[in-house]
Amino acid sequence: MSGGGSRIALTAVLVAAYDEAIVWYRDKLGFTLVEDKRLEEAGKRWVVMGPQGAKGACVLLARADGPAQEAAVGRQAGGRVFLFLHTDDFWRDYDSMRARGVVFQEEPRHEDYGMVAVFADLYGNLWDLLQPA
Repeated sequence: MSGGGSRIALTAVLVAAYDEAIVWYRDKLGFTLVEDKRLEEAGKRWVVMGPQGAKGACVLLARADGPAQEAAVGRQAGGRVFLFLHTDDFWRDYDSMRARGVVFQEEPRHEDYGMVAVFADLYGNLWDLLQPA
Protein backbone atom coordinates (compact mmCIF):
# COMPACT_ATOMS: atom_id res chain seq x y z
CA MET A 1 0.00 0.00 0.00
CA SER A 2 2.94 2.33 0.38
CA GLY A 3 4.00 4.41 -2.52
CA GLY A 4 3.24 7.55 -4.45
CA GLY A 5 -0.43 6.66 -5.00
CA SER A 6 -1.41 6.57 -1.34
CA ARG A 7 -2.40 9.40 0.96
CA ILE A 8 -4.32 9.97 4.16
CA ALA A 9 -7.62 11.46 3.00
CA LEU A 10 -9.76 11.68 6.15
CA THR A 11 -9.39 11.76 9.90
CA ALA A 12 -12.48 10.83 11.90
CA VAL A 13 -13.33 13.24 14.69
CA LEU A 14 -15.88 12.04 17.22
CA VAL A 15 -18.66 14.58 17.75
CA ALA A 16 -21.69 14.70 20.04
CA ALA A 17 -24.04 15.88 17.26
CA TYR A 18 -23.60 16.35 13.53
CA ASP A 19 -25.34 19.69 13.09
CA GLU A 20 -23.65 21.51 16.00
CA ALA A 21 -20.27 20.28 14.78
CA ILE A 22 -21.00 21.38 11.20
CA VAL A 23 -21.93 24.86 12.43
CA TRP A 24 -18.78 25.14 14.57
CA TYR A 25 -16.38 23.98 11.85
CA ARG A 26 -18.09 26.24 9.28
CA ASP A 27 -18.54 29.36 11.41
CA LYS A 28 -15.44 29.22 13.62
CA LEU A 29 -12.82 27.64 11.33
CA GLY A 30 -14.28 28.66 7.98
CA PHE A 31 -14.40 25.06 6.76
CA THR A 32 -16.56 23.98 3.83
CA LEU A 33 -19.10 21.18 4.01
CA VAL A 34 -17.73 18.74 1.42
CA GLU A 35 -20.25 15.91 1.91
CA ASP A 36 -23.33 15.28 4.03
CA LYS A 37 -25.06 12.02 3.15
CA ARG A 38 -27.53 10.01 5.17
CA LEU A 39 -26.44 6.41 5.63
CA GLU A 40 -28.65 3.33 5.75
CA GLU A 41 -27.99 2.84 9.46
CA ALA A 42 -30.58 4.85 11.38
CA GLY A 43 -29.38 8.31 12.36
CA LYS A 44 -25.93 7.94 10.78
CA ARG A 45 -24.49 10.40 8.29
CA TRP A 46 -21.29 10.71 6.26
CA VAL A 47 -20.21 14.29 7.03
CA VAL A 48 -16.91 15.55 5.60
CA MET A 49 -15.54 19.06 6.14
CA GLY A 50 -12.32 20.73 5.14
CA PRO A 51 -10.63 24.09 4.77
CA GLN A 52 -11.91 26.14 1.84
CA GLY A 53 -10.05 25.23 -1.34
CA ALA A 54 -8.04 22.52 0.42
CA LYS A 55 -6.62 19.66 -1.59
CA GLY A 56 -5.34 17.75 1.43
CA ALA A 57 -6.93 15.72 4.17
CA CYS A 58 -10.39 16.56 5.51
CA VAL A 59 -12.19 15.62 8.71
CA LEU A 60 -15.02 13.11 8.91
CA LEU A 61 -17.43 14.20 11.63
CA ALA A 62 -18.44 10.91 13.24
CA ARG A 63 -21.25 11.06 15.79
CA ALA A 64 -20.28 9.09 18.87
CA ASP A 65 -22.22 5.85 19.23
CA GLY A 66 -22.32 4.24 22.66
CA PRO A 67 -20.72 5.00 26.02
CA ALA A 68 -17.08 4.33 25.04
CA GLN A 69 -17.20 6.68 22.05
CA GLU A 70 -19.21 9.28 23.93
CA ALA A 71 -16.55 9.29 26.65
CA ALA A 72 -13.86 9.92 24.01
CA VAL A 73 -15.52 12.99 22.47
CA GLY A 74 -13.10 15.87 22.96
CA ARG A 75 -10.36 13.59 24.29
CA GLN A 76 -9.37 11.59 21.25
CA ALA A 77 -5.66 12.25 21.79
CA GLY A 78 -5.65 12.06 25.58
CA GLY A 79 -5.01 15.78 26.02
CA ARG A 80 -2.32 16.13 23.36
CA VAL A 81 -2.64 18.14 20.18
CA PHE A 82 -4.72 15.97 17.88
CA LEU A 83 -4.89 17.81 14.56
CA PHE A 84 -2.69 20.31 12.73
CA LEU A 85 -4.22 23.07 10.64
CA HIS A 86 -1.58 24.52 8.31
CA THR A 87 -1.85 28.08 7.06
CA ASP A 88 0.11 30.26 4.66
CA ASP A 89 -0.63 33.37 6.76
CA PHE A 90 -0.61 32.70 10.49
CA TRP A 91 -1.68 36.16 11.68
CA ARG A 92 -4.54 36.45 9.18
CA ASP A 93 -6.03 33.15 10.29
CA TYR A 94 -5.25 33.57 13.99
CA ASP A 95 -6.92 36.99 14.11
CA SER A 96 -9.88 35.79 12.04
CA MET A 97 -10.41 32.69 14.17
CA ARG A 98 -10.21 34.68 17.41
CA ALA A 99 -12.73 37.19 16.04
CA ARG A 100 -15.10 34.29 15.31
CA GLY A 101 -14.77 32.98 18.88
CA VAL A 102 -12.14 30.26 18.61
CA VAL A 103 -10.48 29.82 22.01
CA PHE A 104 -6.69 29.63 21.90
CA GLN A 105 -4.96 27.88 24.78
CA GLU A 106 -1.79 29.95 24.56
CA GLU A 107 -0.18 32.96 22.97
CA PRO A 108 1.33 32.41 19.49
CA ARG A 109 4.95 31.34 19.52
CA HIS A 110 7.84 30.80 17.12
CA GLU A 111 9.29 27.31 16.99
CA ASP A 112 11.94 25.82 14.71
CA TYR A 113 9.15 24.25 12.67
CA GLY A 114 7.10 27.47 12.32
CA MET A 115 4.65 29.91 13.94
CA VAL A 116 2.11 28.06 16.08
CA ALA A 117 -0.69 28.41 18.62
CA VAL A 118 -2.89 25.73 20.16
CA PHE A 119 -6.68 26.05 20.09
CA ALA A 120 -9.54 23.85 21.25
CA ASP A 121 -12.47 22.77 19.12
CA LEU A 122 -16.03 22.85 20.43
CA TYR A 123 -15.51 19.61 22.36
CA GLY A 124 -12.01 20.29 23.68
CA ASN A 125 -9.84 18.46 21.15
CA LEU A 126 -6.59 20.36 20.75
CA TRP A 127 -5.37 21.63 17.39
CA ASP A 128 -2.26 23.47 16.25
CA LEU A 129 -2.74 26.43 13.95
CA LEU A 130 0.63 26.27 12.22
CA GLN A 131 2.44 28.24 9.57
CA PRO A 132 5.36 25.96 8.72
CA ALA A 133 8.83 27.49 8.62
